[in-house]
Amino acid sequence: MTTTAFVFPGQGSQRPGMGRDLADRWPHLLDAYYRPADELLGLPLTDLCWNGPADALADTAITQPAILLTSVAVLDVLRSHGVRPSLVAGHSLGEYAALVAADALDWRDALRLVRLRGRLMAAVNDRVPGRMAAVMGLDLRTVEDLCAAVRERTGQVVEVANDNEFAQTVVSGQAAAVDELITAARAAGAGRAVALKVGAPFHSSLMAPVEEEFTRALLDTEFRDPAVPVISAVTAAPLTGASQVVDTLRRQLTGRVRWTESVTRIAAEGTDRILEVGPGKVLGGLCRRIAPDVPVHTTHDAPHVATALDLLAPAGHPATAG
Repeated sequence: MTTTAFVFPGQGSQRPGMGRDLADRWPHLLDAYYRPADELLGLPLTDLCWNGPADALADTAITQPAILLTSVAVLDVLRSHGVRPSLVAGHSLGEYAALVAADALDWRDALRLVRLRGRLMAAVNDRVPGRMAAVMGLDLRTVEDLCAAVRERTGQVVEVANDNEFAQTVVSGQAAAVDELITAARAAGAGRAVALKVGAPFHSSLMAPVEEEFTRALLDTEFRDPAVPVISAVTAAPLTGASQVVDTLRRQLTGRVRWTESVTRIAAEGTDRILEVGPGKVLGGLCRRIAPDVPVHTTHDAPHVATALDLLAPAGHPATAG
């Protein structure tokens, strides 16, 4: 039996126009997701997804629900054609869509949570200006050591936020400390070390002040035990119960994204293929580098969704169906 892992992207995969051709091809998505999302959040999320502008879509409080909405729309098309995952995972924000795919969380509740999550995370930057940077060409241990050295010199926060693949690490922290880390990484031989255009120091201890408020929202939300294994990027291990899901999502705010370990675990489970579900192609590239023996497919536009359906849909579910 062929096994497929669904992986869901996080912030950085947004782009104006995402999902528009999907709704053109499968118009039921308008009434099933896009119009309800606009009404639920009280903002023109559909228009922002489809038309931008890019700077508005890059606002963390908009980006997170926009990516979630696009991902669950793609998921719906896959499900309606009989394509189901054997296990799922998500990169940061993408873990909410993964939980929807595992029937552990209703998509409307996921949308509310990521809207609040984005607003809270953006608000941190108003209190303690921070930033993130990507370091390419150095291993994780070297970047961890550089962060420790910068913290020692400056007394400021800079930490590993994302372990994205073997030679790509993202750091997060106070602006001056991140700038110094960039300089130190280049001196240590990094191929590239660049600041990222994000709205706050995600996945760092600087997020701790919003953890309590977000935890209250999590506790007020109905979660179910996942119907398929969810490989959490916080622990790189399967989530099996609803209470475990809540604890992991709480820890995710300040915790590191262990994507290299997560994809390694997915491959070790005997997965035959990985399907990136949602906008963008970033995760697909990371997965190919982490697990080169596992074929990877993307669904970042309607033609690629149709290709995935041709490959994965069982007989009786043609890709041309509405």
